[in-house]
Formats: sequence, structure tokens, C-alpha cells
Amino acid sequence: MNDVQGTPAEGTVPPPVGIVNVANVLTVVRILLVPVFVFCLVQGGTGWRLGALAAFGGASFTDFLDGQLARKRGLVTDFGKIADPIADKALTGAALITLSALGELPWWVTGLILVRELGITALRFAVIKRGVIAASQGGKLKTLLQIIAICLYVLPASLGLPALVKEVVMGAALVVTLVTGADYVVRAVRLSQSPRDKAEDTGSAPASSPAAPVSPDVRAPGPDRESGDRIRPPRAD
Repeated sequence: MNDVQGTPAEGTVPPPVGIVNVANVLTVVRILLVPVFVFCLVQGGTGWRLGALAAFGGASFTDFLDGQLARKRGLVTDFGKIADPIADKALTGAALITLSALGELPWWVTGLILVRELGITALRFAVIKRGVIAASQGGKLKTLLQIIAICLYVLPASLGLPALVKEVVMGAALVVTLVTGADYVVRAVRLSQSPRDKAEDTGSAPASSPAAPVSPDVRAPGPDRESGDRIRPPRAD
């Protein structure tokens, strides 16, 4: 409080955000839904498949919801920055690995997606001290396509979904995943470069410090100093 007027002092630092908040709770719920989803998926049968679909869909929705709440309500915490990408990769990785183990998705597709996801996550933490690379529209499209593709693969076969449909969507998700991964690497390299490196890459020389002014010759004009003649002082008129 201001001692004179009794009003709040300017520049008051807001209290730190606690680790227990609705955004972090949703992240933890997403992590807890991963084993539930895997258990339902490996059981087989229409009912269990629908249960796995519900678990995966609910976990994916929490991914969207916790990010929105964290930004709008100022609930961004160090725990959330670390746990959120871990939860995302755990959910996607568990789905892809389980589908491949069941023989429903080629292992090379799972391998490519997981290498990209884990590699970009490691790269994100490597350059976080220099700045945060904002999510691109391609990254958002990648996430959406992955969720739709996995949901199509989880759907019970009894629903009669053509195999070509889910294969095309998964193929599109794979292409966008790899392209956005390459774009992320390029942006991370640019972010990690020093100003001098950036100037060299663009072909422009870095700004040099201004040259020190040359002091004028303060020596009085007169005969050649090498001749040894003495210089007379100026005459006062």
C-alpha cells in the first residue's frame, strides 16, 4: 500500500502461480488416461474399442483445454511447461505403439512419428534459454491430423470403416509431421545462432564500432623540427 494515499503501490509483483491449478490438473488427468486407453485397446471387442476411443478423445480434449486455460488465466507454470509435452507424447506414443503391436499399423510409420516427436521435444528444451518457438499453423494441423488418424484406427472394425480412409488420413498426418519437424529444426537453428552468425548467413557485415576521432596536430607551425631550430613564442600585441 502507498503510505501517503493508502492506494496500492505501483509495480506490485503478482503472487506466483501455484502448481495445483486447473490447467495442471487436466495435464495430470491426461497422463492418467494413457494406461486406461491402452488397457481398453488391447482387450479387443466393440465395447472395449469404444471405451478406448472415449479415453483417447477425452485425453486429447484436455490437451486443448489446459492450454487455453493456462494462457487465458495466467496459469503457466514450470511444471506445466514440462509435463504438458510429456503428456502429449505419452498419449500419442502409447496409441501408435499399441496399434503397431496389434498389427494394425506398420512399425515404420510409428517409428518415424516417434523419432520426430521425441527429437523436437528434446530440441525445444535445448533452445529454451534463447527463446520459445511459437507453434505454427502446420504444427496445429499436424496435431489435429494425428488425433483424427488415431481415432479412425481405434474405431471398431464392426463399424465398417474402409481401410483406405484411415490409411490416407494417417499418411497425411505422417507427411505433415515430417515437414513441420524440418521447419522446427530450421527455426531452432536460427534462434540458437549469435548475431554475428546471422549476419554472415545473410551476407551482411556486422555493425562495427565507430572509429575513434583523429586528434588534430596541436603542434605550432614553424620550422622543421628535425633541424633543431627553436620555436619562438607568439608575440603579444
